[in-house]
Amino acid sequence: MRAFLTRISKGSLKSDIEKEFLPLLEELLREHIVKEVGETVKLDGKYRAGTVNLLPSGTAFLEMIGAEGRDLLIEPKNLYGAKNGDYVIARRLFGKSGRPSAKVVKVVQPAFVYSVGYIKRTESGLMPFHIKTDLPMELKSSIADLSEHTVFQVDNRTSEITAILGSLDDPAVDEKISLAIFNKKEFFSQEAEKEAKSWADEVDASLYPERIDLRELPFCTIDPVDAKDFDDAIYWDDKNYTLYVAIADVSSYVTPDSAIDKEAKSRGFSIYFPHKSIPMLPRALSENICSLKPNVDRLAYVCKLKLDRESLEVKNHSFFEAVIRSKRRYNYEEIDRYFNEGLESSPPEDLKTLTFIFKLKKITDALRKKRLEKGFDFRSTEIRMELDEQQNLLSTRIEESTPSHALIEDCMLLANKAAAEHFDYGIFRVHEPPSEERIDKLLDELGKIGIYVEESTEDFHSLVSALQKEARRLGVEPYVDQLIIQTQKQANYSAQNVGHFGLGFERYTHFTSPIRRYSDLTLHRLLKALLSGDKKRSDYILRNIEPLCIRVSELEREATRVEWDFTARKYARWAHSHKEIPLHAVVVEAGQIPAATTDRDIEGMRIFCDRNDLLLFDRVEAKVNIVHLAQAKIFVIVQARSHLLEEQSV
Repeated sequence: MRAFLTRISKGSLKSDIEKEFLPLLEELLREHIVKEVGETVKLDGKYRAGTVNLLPSGTAFLEMIGAEGRDLLIEPKNLYGAKNGDYVIARRLFGKSGRPSAKVVKVVQPAFVYSVGYIKRTESGLMPFHIKTDLPMELKSSIADLSEHTVFQVDNRTSEITAILGSLDDPAVDEKISLAIFNKKEFFSQEAEKEAKSWADEVDASLYPERIDLRELPFCTIDPVDAKDFDDAIYWDDKNYTLYVAIADVSSYVTPDSAIDKEAKSRGFSIYFPHKSIPMLPRALSENICSLKPNVDRLAYVCKLKLDRESLEVKNHSFFEAVIRSKRRYNYEEIDRYFNEGLESSPPEDLKTLTFIFKLKKITDALRKKRLEKGFDFRSTEIRMELDEQQNLLSTRIEESTPSHALIEDCMLLANKAAAEHFDYGIFRVHEPPSEERIDKLLDELGKIGIYVEESTEDFHSLVSALQKEARRLGVEPYVDQLIIQTQKQANYSAQNVGHFGLGFERYTHFTSPIRRYSDLTLHRLLKALLSGDKKRSDYILRNIEPLCIRVSELEREATRVEWDFTARKYARWAHSHKEIPLHAVVVEAGQIPAATTDRDIEGMRIFCDRNDLLLFDRVEAKVNIVHLAQAKIFVIVQARSHLLEEQSV
């Protein structure tokens, strides 16, 4: 919706409006809220589009979309039934002194279009409740045939039940709940599946004589051990100091506005659960013909980067379509083992690929060191869950960034940076610096527990470096890193370049994952149009790029929240069935209801403590008290307390 409102606020060709929004557009035209001049549609000058920011007092502000200026004041009498976060059209009010104000004239979409509820037994009998808030729901649909603990999805616009998801007692319902909250679909339309399967399982290189044939180069892929879709392959030509980054050429299979493209655009990103993925593209593409599997021909879009031997700066680069044949599919653990044991431990058939990987590691290590003079290096950890056949949580492990991860990351960063050099207006990956208020809050929180840095730090980069050095000395580096990350703004996609603060790059974009990110697929299309001189195609893409950046940024956040919600539900089920096991955790949020994260046995589980005198980085031993399976929240009784800094000093 934000993308649509951006279009009509700034003006858009009517033909560029997505099909799903055409009924709403026609309604706005009939009501004279939007004007049509020739082929262009635009919001009438009296109106503004935006979201409602409702204060506890009842007063609200309109956070405008697609227009400059201060937020508009909306008095309670002028809300027109709008609630916090709703997308609305408001009419400017003139003739009043004070802050510019407005009156809501139309709620175009509620803040949350879909919600999930469940049936709970109360003194009055079986009643529907919101699964996230545990507040009663008002439904138009009958629940007479639903049993206790039944879980369902509701369309908030109609208050009607749209799907029965299962029972809260069944662990398999968790993924359905997490997907339904954000209305994510697992399965593709028959039309999209038919399109995907229309491609052969193999690539016949003779059909692509215009492509550069790189099948003799010993490309390889390095991915997680359980990966099924391989976006990227690499090859390092040490003689010519040239890096080849070959990316799955998805845009050759997914044409704009096709059934696959429409579904990919609505999904935006692949979603990853511990036991399965919800791909952005049908598996016939993502795990087959597009995936850069070993020992088969594949279409690739290649970034070729020639480096200076002394400075390691990119002297020149090029992008071109190619056919490659990956020689080996490695996982991170394998490469790390070879890094530890040396080339002597490798089988003869791997010698060619591993030889260039070892040489490339020296290059990427040096590049990384140079990059971190401006960018940041945070302890990158990810929780990996193991589930049983019933989808109950068995165990967790912390996966940290290793030398093999770093090698691939810095190769991808080079390709992404190179791609961003080809346009001044397009699809950038941007990250803005944190505000002074958030920095002050961070320093205040750390200062309360005795973590200080010299006042002479001149900028945020040197401040972070000093904090990390002190945290490393005190043995709390992972926890401090998380607080620093939370201080920063969230990275997103933008048509305008404002740089990437976290990486320390002036220009940056996403080029390397078109199988799982729609942003990268769009970038491939844009690059091909620009580099081939196809002005008609590039103009069309750029005309629609700003709404697309807004949309994919929203979809990225939604995909992340789906994954977080699922993880929290698995933890809650584990806690519910293991109440007798003592938990060991570190406080990561102090306050009225402190939050802690477990760091032994089952790691990464967020728990809420019953004591409000806990400090940041207090270590607690606790026992599970209450588990809300519906809300996926775990409340504990703290039985013992110490402080992590004291523990490290012993």
